[in-house]
Amino acid sequence: MTNHEPQIYYDDDADEELLANKTVAVLGYGSQGHAHALNLDDSGVDVIVGLRESSSSRDAAAAEGLRVETPVEAARQADIVSMLVPDTVQPAVYDAIRDELEPGDTLQFAHGFNIHYNQIQPDEDIDVTMIAPKSPGHLVRRNFENDEGTPGLLAVYQDASGEAEEKALAYAAGIGCTRAGVVETSFQEETESDLFGEQAVLCGGITALIKAGYETLVENGYSREMAYFECLNEMKLIVDLMYEGGIGEMWDSVSDTAEYGGLTRGDVLIDDHVRENMEVLLEEVQDGTFAREWIAENQAGRPSYTRLRQADKSHDIEEVGEELRGLFAWSEDEAEPPEVPADD
Repeated sequence: MTNHEPQIYYDDDADEELLANKTVAVLGYGSQGHAHALNLDDSGVDVIVGLRESSSSRDAAAAEGLRVETPVEAARQADIVSMLVPDTVQPAVYDAIRDELEPGDTLQFAHGFNIHYNQIQPDEDIDVTMIAPKSPGHLVRRNFENDEGTPGLLAVYQDASGEAEEKALAYAAGIGCTRAGVVETSFQEETESDLFGEQAVLCGGITALIKAGYETLVENGYSREMAYFECLNEMKLIVDLMYEGGIGEMWDSVSDTAEYGGLTRGDVLIDDHVRENMEVLLEEVQDGTFAREWIAENQAGRPSYTRLRQADKSHDIEEVGEELRGLFAWSEDEAEPPEVPADD
């Protein structure tokens, strides 16, 4: 894959009128689903929320004034079907709704996993697109309500109608992404970079680094509380600075001592050996090794996932963190986001 300069789209590039006579089915009412459905509804789009009859989210969606149907019935009535149930559930949901998709309809995703790894193989007469906000759903909703936007990604996998990109951009405008900017990508690029980023940095790398730092301090006689503050709690301060102004802004905001220590010691820790390990992770994403492993793990009932998750929850840093968080009054800005169902 070669580097390229992606196209970025804004409000002026989108024609929301393309959704004026269309019905959008949002399948799922979890983190992204509730935000997409409510934002589209506020934008004047005809929205149906598709949820199984036993879903605990049905009452929540109906309470917001949204029309709720089963996924099959929602897809039957819709021109655009937004697949916002968990990745592991999507193939079964697609099999259930497949016959309800008519030529020229759009099947839309917020992540490319199932298309890229061929877990869903859509019929050739429908559009297949992606609009992926780069933010948790509660922030997509909050930003929209504050007349602000959330950056997003746009990809077209299949253009049967000749208007796939235009319809996807209209959808992006409807949920507020074009207010901030929508970056053009591909299903392959989004999927592979997303999985690698989660594993090597955001979810895997950072948590492993935090725990290793915590363990190093505690094993050398420092208090659990000091180790927690220095290796976990202050991570938010550093990440916030980088989020707001980049790495350079972070260096400008910390002490000269911290900056010098980071500049001279960071590469000692994250050395060529770590980069080599990152290359291995990326190769496993690119060649499908990780995808096959994760699919097999789900088919087996998630034994390794359950064991590893429980072990992580039992780590000492979790115990001391819970104790410390209970002692301090965090500001409202640091309060946990509103709880939203994670699936359905």
